Amino acid sequence: MPENRQSNYDQVIENWRLKFLEMDQEELIRKFQLEADKEFLYIIYFSKRFRIDRKNGFITEDGKSPGFDTVMNIYNTFYYSAAHPVASGNLVAFRQVKRVYPFEAAYRRTIIFRLQELFSGKTEELRKACEALGGTLLPQGDVGYVLPVFPFLNIAVLFWDKDEEFEAQANMLFDSEITEFMHEENVVCVAADAVYYLTLAAGMTPEKIYAQ
Repeated sequence: MPENRQSNYDQVIENWRLKFLEMDQEELIRKFQLEADKEFLYIIYFSKRFRIDRKNGFITEDGKSPGFDTVMNIYNTFYYSAAHPVASGNLVAFRQVKRVYPFEAAYRRTIIFRLQELFSGKTEELRKACEALGGTLLPQGDVGYVLPVFPFLNIAVLFWDKDEEFEAQANMLFDSEITEFMHEENVVCVAADAVYYLTLAAGMTPEKIYAQ
């Protein structure tokens, strides 16, 4: 990654770290039912346990800083969520999510296309990865699972492997109220992180679609 781009990402994270320090942490604990102690808030994201330092705002997992998308999705969920967000449990196509239409072309061209490429001919690896991320089996597709993004919010991954006539096809579904929990641009980042954590869980080279 070019140095100036990395420095831009670092500056964005720094700005959001400072914003976190201005947030009402007790309200965050109540709203998202977070585990917390005097030093840290804890949140589960794609079945991994992250902690946020209450004094300096840094996010870590096992002592390491996660990628840009993960950090931003956590900060932005804290910041942009509605006063009383409630998941519908109704999983819909990307285009049916409120306010995300401007991002659909990029979502399909980058995230879905890469998901299809990466797991073509690797349905068993994808199945095991979904299960490792706490997925619940769905009847659709050669591989279909509901995945918890946070304990309070799910997406689904659907995959049809290639055959003699067709290339591999993939899709993701999102809770119809996901933009009650985050900014619409973050929905794309959640999808990118789904691919990242699926490839990581599959033992593949983790796919960094955007910034990690």
